[in-house]
Amino acid sequence: MKKDTVCRLCSACCPVEVDIRDGRLIAARRKSFLPPTQQLKCPKLQAAADITYSRKRLVAPLLRDRRDPSGGFRQVEWDEALDAVATRMQDLKRRHGAQSVAWLRGMAADWGAPWDYASRLMHAFGSPNVIGNGSVCHVAREMAHNFTYGAMTIPQIKDSRCIVIWGKNDRNTCPPAFEAILYARQRGARLIVIDPVRTALAEMADTWLQIKPGHDGLLAMAMIATIIEEELHDRDFVQNWCIGFDKLKRVAQNFSPETVAEKLWLDAAAIRKTARHYATTTPACIVDGNGLDMQLQVFDATRAVCMLRALTGNLDRPGGDLIPQPVPTRDIQLKERLPSGLPPVTCDYPLFNGFHANWGLHAQSTLVDAILEKLPYPVRMLIVQSGNPAVTMTDTNRVRKALQTLECLVAIDLFATQTTRLADIVLPAAGCFEKTQLNRASLRHSLVILQSQIIDCVGNSWPDWKITFELGRRLGLEKEFPWKTVEEAIDFQLGPADLTTAQLQTHPQGIGTRQVAFAKYRESGFKTPSGKVEFCSGRLDTHGYSSSPFEQGFGTPLSFADRRIRYPFIGISGERSSRYTHSQFRQIESLRRQEPEGYVDIHPQDARRLGISDNQLLKISTPKGSIHMKARISDIVHTGSVLIAWGWGEVDPAQSLNNLTDDACRNPITATPSNRCFMCKVEKCGD
Repeated sequence: MKKDTVCRLCSACCPVEVDIRDGRLIAARRKSFLPPTQQLKCPKLQAAADITYSRKRLVAPLLRDRRDPSGGFRQVEWDEALDAVATRMQDLKRRHGAQSVAWLRGMAADWGAPWDYASRLMHAFGSPNVIGNGSVCHVAREMAHNFTYGAMTIPQIKDSRCIVIWGKNDRNTCPPAFEAILYARQRGARLIVIDPVRTALAEMADTWLQIKPGHDGLLAMAMIATIIEEELHDRDFVQNWCIGFDKLKRVAQNFSPETVAEKLWLDAAAIRKTARHYATTTPACIVDGNGLDMQLQVFDATRAVCMLRALTGNLDRPGGDLIPQPVPTRDIQLKERLPSGLPPVTCDYPLFNGFHANWGLHAQSTLVDAILEKLPYPVRMLIVQSGNPAVTMTDTNRVRKALQTLECLVAIDLFATQTTRLADIVLPAAGCFEKTQLNRASLRHSLVILQSQIIDCVGNSWPDWKITFELGRRLGLEKEFPWKTVEEAIDFQLGPADLTTAQLQTHPQGIGTRQVAFAKYRESGFKTPSGKVEFCSGRLDTHGYSSSPFEQGFGTPLSFADRRIRYPFIGISGERSSRYTHSQFRQIESLRRQEPEGYVDIHPQDARRLGISDNQLLKISTPKGSIHMKARISDIVHTGSVLIAWGWGEVDPAQSLNNLTDDACRNPITATPSNRCFMCKVEKCGD
């Protein structure tokens, strides 16, 4: 039997066809518009059955008795586990207020309705502290898009004539986007890749700019300077639909390619040539990605990239960057139920907290502040859903100390992780093929595709929605969680769109709520205070920030830059492997056979200078700590930089990249620390 659903083994949300035999998942195939010989294979999807039925899956709730000297877990039934969570929450609310309980979301359960359910529960409980990881992944970039032209754009890759990939490698992270790039390339589209690492996309590009890590904003400003100086901008669009052009022009004069090229490790002529290609080849789109995230300057760097789209008139046009038309839905987060005047722990970042109607709070580093430093007040209990902060959050040692300081830690996950090992209560979550849910992509776009449950839950695991709903009822929130099934909840949320799950299940290809339209600004303007693209933001100026990107200069984007003599290399957080999603799935034997360990990629010139050979064990250190990992001599990196494999701290804490990263210095608007790139020391320590 074949069934249709959406794969959520990573954030790509690929529609898939799954083979089911005797109620078990046998194999899964991603749907593609390309012929089979050109389709990109996904190792994770090929291992879907191994992941789903792994012997290492969590299949029953676990409770730890801290009074037990052995400190071990015992298996319990769901009633006992959820009662224990609810009892701890109610007790802390009585003693310290609901705000002493926080909920931390990772990316594994998607950012659609599961985020809304968690927010609804916490807000109804009385705590504002439901927090995501958006300060280091996506949301800080989305805020930059929002402040520039009102929404995050969607690149129309297939119809583009010039595709700029900026800090992204869809060969590993988003197969549908990669296939769209292949399709456009076959039809003559130019490909420009901006990345400090020679990725698979860089190798197939017409132009690859091997930018100095962390300096994306500087390059964007140099391209802006070129386009304005050489009068390559779309004068009609800029004059009629943008404000602040004269201010941007004055600021950009400080960033000519000739002035900044050396700082970028690039040639000024190459910068100008790239800017000309982008500005004069229409339509053109920019695919910006996680390479811009996790940087101290993520907000201004992304704003500068966004302004390139507007300068060239590529906003909301076919083959350019589409302003989305979200499906109309009910806001079910119950923010209005929060006590008046109660600040969240993220209160020092008000613009980031409130720029979007339902994104919520994402300044995740402030959660560690609240636990350890009790600022702005103490957080004493934390529920971690589909995340692994003991590995993935900045400055691992500080995060682990915070997790161990809590009165109660609850973890919801498919597998035992470094985080669940510190927990008091572990709740086993169902996998993506074992649950029905509405994903973020279907809330953001006008095309709604349902992720349908196609097999029974493995063991005694539960889907995220059921865990949240049942916990809500135990907290006395029966009226807030009246739905007996997730289908009822989705139908309620989709009510304004006049869609139901029953309809969606009969249309696995999705249902469009409206026809895709371009140049919508001609009728309704942009969703900014001025109604136009804002090269100069009054909102930022009012709150004491620079109204245009890098108005006060560029500064340093690298952690520990003031100690570069002792720490002379730039360490780069490694790209995401196609076999793993961040720290996930490293328990799966079939995937580990394909990629058994991580490496530090070091340029041959640097290796010769330090006497380093292939597979030699290295010690990488910063003022925050150190890791040990084998060397791989490779020219995919620039001299003076090393690429450090990401996510292996789940396998061995001594290989956790976040042992090296610093959380002390953060972006003043988005709380983003610099854990994408930092100064470090490289030493050999044995064969």
